Amino acid sequence: MARIAYILLCHKDTDAIIKQAERLTAVGDYMSIHFDASADPALYQTIRDALISNPNVTFAQKRIRCGWGEWSLVQATLYAVEAAVKAFPRATHFYMLSGDCMAIKSAEYTHQFLDDNEADFIESFDYFNSDWIKTGWTKERLIYRHWFNERTQKKLFYGMFHLQKRLGLTRKIPSDIQVQIGSQWWCLRRQTIETLLEFCKKRRDVIRFFRTTWIPDETFFQTLVPHIVPKNEIRTRTLTFLMFTDYGMPVTFHNDHYDLLVSQDYLFARKISADARDLKRRLGLLYSAKNVAFQISNEGRNLYKFLTGRGRIGRRFSTRFWETESTLGREREMLIVVCKKWHVAKRVLERIRQVTNVPALEYVFNEEDTPLPALGGIEKTLGKRTRHRRALMRMLFDYFETDRLIVCMDPGNLDLLEDFAADRSTTRILEIDCHFSDDYLIGHAMRVGLAGDQTSRETLRRLLPTIRNDMVFESDAIRDSHFEHHSRLRESASTDRNASELAEFLGVTHEKAHEITSTEYLFID
Repeated sequence: MARIAYILLCHKDTDAIIKQAERLTAVGDYMSIHFDASADPALYQTIRDALISNPNVTFAQKRIRCGWGEWSLVQATLYAVEAAVKAFPRATHFYMLSGDCMAIKSAEYTHQFLDDNEADFIESFDYFNSDWIKTGWTKERLIYRHWFNERTQKKLFYGMFHLQKRLGLTRKIPSDIQVQIGSQWWCLRRQTIETLLEFCKKRRDVIRFFRTTWIPDETFFQTLVPHIVPKNEIRTRTLTFLMFTDYGMPVTFHNDHYDLLVSQDYLFARKISADARDLKRRLGLLYSAKNVAFQISNEGRNLYKFLTGRGRIGRRFSTRFWETESTLGREREMLIVVCKKWHVAKRVLERIRQVTNVPALEYVFNEEDTPLPALGGIEKTLGKRTRHRRALMRMLFDYFETDRLIVCMDPGNLDLLEDFAADRSTTRILEIDCHFSDDYLIGHAMRVGLAGDQTSRETLRRLLPTIRNDMVFESDAIRDSHFEHHSRLRESASTDRNASELAEFLGVTHEKAHEITSTEYLFID
């Protein structure tokens, strides 16, 4: 059975470190600790005194001062790994942790997971061809030497960089390695760790190279593991669940995140708030629990993006080229059916096709596989359609040889509605107002990745009001835009009332509109 040696790098919060070590070793696992040498020596002594009698805890034989972006973080990790290899010969896996990580699965589940997956878990993406680095330096991290800390010695750091750049003092990457990049949170098998330590002893040229690269904790292990381990034995992912805000800061988890965390397809989570005492208590009890059945829904990232995005709805301040250089045409009419229940809008559209001769298209800007004629490639992807929205619609008007065209849109496409409404052409909007049952909202959450088959009822109960409010918000935003030609079909309204609204939208007789709205199955889910 798997037995894990946890590699813990830390520099503060002695109580949390002691509790974490006691918790993780209580079930037979191990821990090797490197406590930053720049921290108060008294804090380090407190940790040693508390854990010295624990045979499953060891400490790095040498401590160094650690700095963000420096080689010191890698060296501290290697010191802790070397101590763990020596102290714990029965350890089968080595798992990198920080002081604010916590297990989100039981030890029983964790050990079984590692037994079932004979592989190393480490993010390892091509340094130059992947998009792991979103902004900032790429090759500059490697081809120039970095001796100083960018945060505490900024003038020296950038001064030496610009001097090397001006003098052309670049260096080559060791010819036999392919630099990779990824998260520093990994879980490696014992044979991989032992081979890696041997490699470090033999290849001092590689060590010298990484010693002066910038942020080597994102490249050192990520490069060497694929160099010494067959590709089919590597899972390019981390087993630690972490997310980042739009500002590049780690998302912090609090007491009310317990259900979300334990349902993710990960073994640990980072980072747990120091104030989340109840969350720490519950997760601490979970690690030693037996026979716990975990329902893995793995919706965490989509859910976070959805919920945080509600407060970031902005407006653009400059016109796009298609707004200034193209128009649908002053004499044309664009009829837009807006409905959150796409199947209802498609039924209405089908009935309109049967009763009128107006060409009608479904969710052009929402569904990739909406049937469209060949238009020279502009119709190939949703991204192209949205970027060149007016050009696309103008081509569709020309293709169908018509001055009236109907399309469907999701209520979330407010920017498109405003854009078309601002055109010289006439834009008419028919909003279809439907009822949303809890079952429908749950299905919607699953379709868009906010929930999964195994999402707990409690999580759904807390999520549904937010989704429902989001749909109300979209409808209110449409009404607040005060579009000139805005009609509404309501599931709760009478057939006759809906016929009046539809007649105004289509410009047809009340009788023809009534023929459409009297369809019995129009609003059925």
